[in-house]
Amino acid sequence: MTAVDVMTILRNELDAPFLLTPEQINFYAENGYVKLKDVFSSELLEHFGSVISERVAELSANAVPMEQRNTYGKAFLQIMNLWTQSEAVREFVFGKRLARIAVELMGTIGVRIYHDQALYKEAGGGITPWHADQYYWPTSSDKTVTAWVPLQETPLAMGPLAFCEKSHRFQVGRDLEIGDDSELTLKEALAQFRMEESGFALGEVSFHSGWTFHRAGANSTDHPRRVMTVIYMDEDMRLAAPKNKNQVRDIERWCPGLQIGEIIDSHLNPVIYSTRSE
Repeated sequence: MTAVDVMTILRNELDAPFLLTPEQINFYAENGYVKLKDVFSSELLEHFGSVISERVAELSANAVPMEQRNTYGKAFLQIMNLWTQSEAVREFVFGKRLARIAVELMGTIGVRIYHDQALYKEAGGGITPWHADQYYWPTSSDKTVTAWVPLQETPLAMGPLAFCEKSHRFQVGRDLEIGDDSELTLKEALAQFRMEESGFALGEVSFHSGWTFHRAGANSTDHPRRVMTVIYMDEDMRLAAPKNKNQVRDIERWCPGLQIGEIIDSHLNPVIYSTRSE
């Protein structure tokens, strides 16, 4: 099989539908997250994991030493919108398989990208504090979801994502940015909910709602925890007035040129999958 044949197979896999069961869709609606096994093959993850890791290494070469970082900085190397800097990464991020899962979980007509981000928890990296992503996003509704894609098998020792079940309806802590305060406050506030914390098998992917509280443990292994994420939103999402300084920055960075109330359709927010085009 030639290299061209292999890439054709991988590209087809990126776009091929993934069969979601009614039980999985209902689980997401009830709990605010779902973990799905065998979303991607080992061959696909090996190829795109290598491509993504190369770009992360290049773009984080001047990262501050671990001992000089705060709690959030020790959690991971965070590189955003890799799709704009690598055609190969763009192929992964624009794949329709993940986007179609997002549409079916949220019950929308289609989804557009908010942004992507590589989250590499280095060997010896610290915890990711409790937080909810939606705090940062100036969106008119909560029709948002993050696909969290480990690029290797991710046991507990590597610090996989942990979810607080049913917390997407919880109102306490929605005004907290990620950090030491959110970890301490939410650890106590969320004690009434069940936490799901388990490793990820190779090819397993999770999806969590914007208001679902989540965290990750430290990476106590000698290898980096390599993860690629894609944040999706309803294709008809409109830009909301910012509620905090972080949302002001997000508007400038991820929604360039848009006015409050407009559909978030800048050049950085293309539609990835829509049933309107079927």
